[in-house]
Amino acid sequence: MAAVGERCATRLARRSSYSYRSDASVPAFPDDNPVIVYDGVCVLCSGAMRAIARRDRRQRFRFVSGQSALGTALFRHYGLDPANFETVLLIADGRAYGKLDMTRRVAAEIGGPWRLFEVFAIMPGAMQDWCYDIIARNRYRLFGRSDVCIAPDASWRARIIE
Repeated sequence: MAAVGERCATRLARRSSYSYRSDASVPAFPDDNPVIVYDGVCVLCSGAMRAIARRDRRQRFRFVSGQSALGTALFRHYGLDPANFETVLLIADGRAYGKLDMTRRVAAEIGGPWRLFEVFAIMPGAMQDWCYDIIARNRYRLFGRSDVCIAPDASWRARIIE
């Protein structure tokens, strides 16, 4: 697992592009568009995915629940704990991004007011992780948790990878 104090971005960057394709434990999946792996029982995470799907006019993003076989395998492949989600994971052009790196990349793709997330780029990386971690650690208490993965609505159901 990760060294103490090591940034999520550093751990994810160690992997070469499309490294998951040669990992027998990761099921094959369509990776020609960006894929977001999220905590499917987290009300905040599922709500954010729903919002992304609605605003993704080009319908590029695909979604994978972290609780699925593929989601679990991807988290393990990138050295992340699939039981205690420390980040939502974005896989784009074969590379993985987490925490605010992921958030900023998704926001840039969606555009509009979401681009305000770019302001986090001026913060040092460790501070970015700290801000993200505060919300991530408290997300169930603040926003709630479902006992099962939250069912997607029509705006993103077709883009779910099971």
